[in-house]
Order: sequence, then structure tokens, then C-alpha cells
Amino acid sequence: MRGNSFAVLALGMLVLAGCSSAPKAQAPPPQIPKITAPTTPSRTPVMVDRALPDDCELVVTAERMNQVLGQELPGEPKLIIGIPEPSVGKTAKIDCYYGIPPGKELQANAVVVGLSTYVDELTARERVTESLEAERQDGSSVTEIDVGKQKASMVSGKDQRLLLGSLGKTTFVVRARPGLLPDDKLPAVLATLAQQAMTPPV
Repeated sequence: MRGNSFAVLALGMLVLAGCSSAPKAQAPPPQIPKITAPTTPSRTPVMVDRALPDDCELVVTAERMNQVLGQELPGEPKLIIGIPEPSVGKTAKIDCYYGIPPGKELQANAVVVGLSTYVDELTARERVTESLEAERQDGSSVTEIDVGKQKASMVSGKDQRLLLGSLGKTTFVVRARPGLLPDDKLPAVLATLAQQAMTPPV
């Protein structure tokens, strides 16, 4: 009987041990909080009538330029600061030259991004209209395209391809060297660069 008692006792202890360890095996895994990414990219370009920057890296960075073009341009961006022209209502002007090979002059650039400010919105629009009319008279074709939520004009001439438009008191122009990209790709590329140029860095 004593042997049976020990056997029953041992069996009981095993059952108890099994019962006490069961809840641990069934414990739910720890809850890990989920981090949900924002549905809207935080760096989506938002065009504004911005104050003119004093650095081409605040217009379009060299890295962004290469990314949009799909190729790496030589050299570093060069900034040229224009002077006000009160006779036409121009208050400030900057031009950023990209893709100038080392040892070459500004004229050897691949892309130019220019921004100008005027005394008011009407004057800025008039300057764009006058420039487009001059391009037409010179034999260039002009097509309206979208730049963000704005409208701008794509100009295709014998020796140049450019995008021209305005937002508020600011005009923007993006010129590309002929042959830099196929003509069917240029409007979208220049529109992206113009949108970036009119978007202050975050």
C-alpha cells in the first residue's frame, strides 16, 4: 500500500505540474504597437509664391536634378543673381545653371532654372504673356501643360526647349539643352523641375 501511495502521490504531482505549466504555454504573445505610415508623402512639392532664395540648392538640389533627369550632370550648380528692372516691374531675379563641365563657361550648361519676382501678380503674368508672344513670332510652338496645380507653357523652338509660367508675383522658367532628353519626355521633366523650384524646402 505504501508503494501505491507513493505512486499515486507522484502521479498527482505530475498532474499538478502539468496544470501549472499549461497557462504559460497558452499565454498570448506580447502586443507590439503598429506604426502606420502616413498615406500622404510629407515631401510632396507644394508650389507657393516664394521669396527668391540665395542658393541653387534651395531651388533644385543637384541630387534632385540628377534624379529627375535620370542622369548625372557634371560640375556644380552655379548661381547668377540678376538686378531689378523697375522699367518692367521686375524686383529680383536669379538663375541657376546645372551641368556645366569643369573648365567650361555658363553657356555649356545642360539646364537653367530661373526665378523672377515682380511688383504684383498682374505684371508677372504680363511678362510671361509677352515672352510667349515673342517666342511665337520667332517660330516656336507653344503648348499649355500642367505644373502641379498650375498651368504653364512649353516652348519648343529651333534651338531651345523651355517651360515658362507664373505663380503670384513670381515667374519661373526651366530651359534644357537641345538633345538632353527626348522631346516626348521633356514636358514632364521640365514640369517636375519647375514645381520643385517653386517649392520651398521643408
